[in-house]
Amino acid sequence: MDPIIAATHANPYPYYAQLRAEGGLVFHQGLKLWLASSARAVAAVLTHPGCHVRPAHEPVPKAIADGIAGQVFGRLMRMNEGEKQRCPRAAIEPGLGLIDENEVRSLVAARLIAPGADGLYKAMFRGPVCVVAALLGFSPAQGRAISDLTADFVACLSPLSDQVQLQAAHAAAEQLRGYFIGLLADPSVHSPLLLGIKQRFATTSSDHEMLIANLIGLCSQTFEATAGLIGNGLVAWIQQPSLQGDMDDWIAETQRFDPPVQNTRRFVAAPCDIDGVSLNPGDVVLVLLASANRDPQLNDDPDTFLLERPNRRSFTFGHGRHHCPGQSLALTLASATLKQIQAINPSLDRLNWHYRPSLNGRIPLFSEVQS
Repeated sequence: MDPIIAATHANPYPYYAQLRAEGGLVFHQGLKLWLASSARAVAAVLTHPGCHVRPAHEPVPKAIADGIAGQVFGRLMRMNEGEKQRCPRAAIEPGLGLIDENEVRSLVAARLIAPGADGLYKAMFRGPVCVVAALLGFSPAQGRAISDLTADFVACLSPLSDQVQLQAAHAAAEQLRGYFIGLLADPSVHSPLLLGIKQRFATTSSDHEMLIANLIGLCSQTFEATAGLIGNGLVAWIQQPSLQGDMDDWIAETQRFDPPVQNTRRFVAAPCDIDGVSLNPGDVVLVLLASANRDPQLNDDPDTFLLERPNRRSFTFGHGRHHCPGQSLALTLASATLKQIQAINPSLDRLNWHYRPSLNGRIPLFSEVQS
C-alpha cells in the first residue's frame, strides 16, 4: 500500500490512520514527496499562500501543453492562483449558490434511469452533466452531446491517459468550445445562471476564452466528482442495507466517510513552515483529504457512518481559496440521483464493483453478478 494506490483500494482507511499516527506531515521516501494526513496539516497546507495548485515550471502538463485541451486547462480557475483564479471564481461562484435545489431535483427526476449496471453508469456520469448543461441553457439534445464530449475531455486531466485518449480530449475540447461560443452568443438563451455569470465576468475581464474554459471546467468537475459521490453513496447503501434515513443526510455523510476525491497536490512556491515542518520551493505535498476526514480531531467517532452526525466537517470539497464553489450543487445532484435510483429499486445484491483507475479519485464502476 502507498498513498497513491490507497485511492482505489477496497478499504484504505486503516492505512490512512497509520499515516496519521506517524505524523501529520511526513516525507515519503518512496514517492519523494510530503504527505499531509492529519486534519491540522491538511488545513494548513490548503490555506498557505506558498502552496500552489500547479508547479511553477509546468503550469500545464507537458502531455497536453501543445493542444487545445492544454489551452483550456491553463485557464481553469482550479489550476491557477492569483487573478486567473479569482476572476472566473467571482463570476461563477455566486450563481452556483443561487441555483434552486427544486429545479435541480426536477431536472434529475425528468431523466429516465434504467435498471442494471449500464443504467447506473449513465445516471452517475452522464446525468449530472446533462443537468448542469440544462441549467446553463442548453437543450436536452445539446446536453447529451455536452455530456459525451465531457467524458472525452476529462482524459486530459488524468496522468494515466494514453495518447489516443489525449487526442480525443483535444478534439472534445474544440467541440465543447464551439458549443459554448454558440451558447454565449445566442440571444434566445435566458438561463439565469448563465446570464449572471456573463454579467459578473464582464465587469472584471475581457478574456472570453477564460470564460469559455471555466464553463467547460464546470462540466468536467461535475462529471467525475459527482459520479464518485453518487457511486460511493450507493456502495454505502449496499453495505449498510438496514440503515434508513434522509437522502440528503446520506450523501452528506458519504462525502465525509468515503469521498470521491481522496487526495490532491500542492506545490511549494516559497519557503514556508507548516505543522512544525520547513518546506522549500519545489517540494510537493500530497494532501490526503480522505485521511483528514477520518481524523478524530475533526470528527468524533470518524469511522462510523452516522446520518445524523452533529457538526459534520470534511475536506472533500477543499478548503481555503480553492474550496469547490459547486459543493451545494454537487450534493443536490447526488442526493436527487440516488433517490431516483432507489425509486427504481435495482437489484443491489446483484451488483459488484471495482474502482476506476485513478491517482486520486475513488469512483466505483458497477457490474452485474452473472447467474
